[in-house]
Amino acid sequence: MSQVELKMPKMGESVAEATIIKWLKNEGDRIEQDEPVLEIATDKVDSEVPSTAAGILVKHLFKEGDVVAVGAAIAIIGESGTDAPAKVVAAPSAKAEPVAAPKSEPAISKPIQQSTTLITAAGGNRFYSPLVKTIAQQENISAAELDTITGTGAEGRVTKKDILQYLQNRNDSNGKVAASPAPSPAPTPSQTAAKPAASIDGDIEIIEMDRMRKLIADHMVMSKHTSPHVTSFVEADVTNMVMWRNKIKNDFEKREKEKITFTPLFIEAVVRAIKDFPMINCSLDGTRILVKKNINIGMATALPSGNLIVPVIKNADRMNLVGLTKSVNDLSNRARKNKLSPDEIQGGTFTLTNVGTFGNVMGTPIINQPQVAILATGAIRKKPAVIETEFGDTIGIRHMMFLSLSYDHRIVDGSLGGSFVRRVADYLEQFDINRNAF
Repeated sequence: MSQVELKMPKMGESVAEATIIKWLKNEGDRIEQDEPVLEIATDKVDSEVPSTAAGILVKHLFKEGDVVAVGAAIAIIGESGTDAPAKVVAAPSAKAEPVAAPKSEPAISKPIQQSTTLITAAGGNRFYSPLVKTIAQQENISAAELDTITGTGAEGRVTKKDILQYLQNRNDSNGKVAASPAPSPAPTPSQTAAKPAASIDGDIEIIEMDRMRKLIADHMVMSKHTSPHVTSFVEADVTNMVMWRNKIKNDFEKREKEKITFTPLFIEAVVRAIKDFPMINCSLDGTRILVKKNINIGMATALPSGNLIVPVIKNADRMNLVGLTKSVNDLSNRARKNKLSPDEIQGGTFTLTNVGTFGNVMGTPIINQPQVAILATGAIRKKPAVIETEFGDTIGIRHMMFLSLSYDHRIVDGSLGGSFVRRVADYLEQFDINRNAF
């Protein structure tokens, strides 16, 4: 066989590049077709890249830590005994952006070519793209000063926008730009308060956050900094739903080869409630409210590593209960095996997190930005409750659970948030015990 290029696979319409996390095969190793060769990561999900052919891994075209464009060759695969190519030209990671100079931004006179390999600042371990590096050199920004710039890119990387904004602010403070003062950008969480010093005295094990945990931490802090959170609670009697599931679950599994959990039942109720209150299914862009016509439900899923990921069921309102069950099981299983594509964890318009899985009766979840609400479902427990009948009130043992809705108080007031979570509870309580499962 002639030499074959292993290329960075397409991982979704919105994903243009990925970072090489780890090479699983070394140069000279024998690999089989579909055998994993390397691990890659986007800002959303980690995954493995399988070989497209059997043979010998002749050459790595990129190093661990490099950012590579979708479609670019990342390795050469050849027959046994094939020598490494004398010269390999790697495809660029991304098309270089033309650097125009707005009035308030520094002009860049030299043409800039951007490669896939990130460059580190001298003496540091932070990565900078060639574009950022070139701007820094032309504007006489030292490596030490570059390290102080707050990055908004993946894993805190400094982007072109970050360095141009930094230069504009620096010029303003030095009196080099004579213009009316513009509103200051909102401070980042790291700028609003000094971080308390952590004590490392005593018997302590220090564990470095993995990449996904860092992303989760940044996303949670950003959400709390962005949205004023309010949480409303209701308690629901879900006895009919529990009895119905217990009655049909064995037949359902035999027929559909799928186990039916409570999650698709919760999602079904959420979808119905969103149709009643569509303003819950939106996001905020400045002063514009973007009401989403598609209902895409994210479901928070705990991973074996202890991290959390939120796969999304697209157009959940168009699925019946069987379809929801299959989607829930498929996405959660592949999430735990690290087999999700980037497109499968984005585009959500509302998120559900089942804290009852861990025995919790309720929670105050953090909004998954840029959404405006998230629902937590608590554990279902048997409790004595008052039952209203035509013959009077009585006490009985019922299956009860708490629902808690956290929402963005900038655009969701207590009336809407409280009414929505109450409507979800109503649909669960009014569950038809005689409904057809199929």
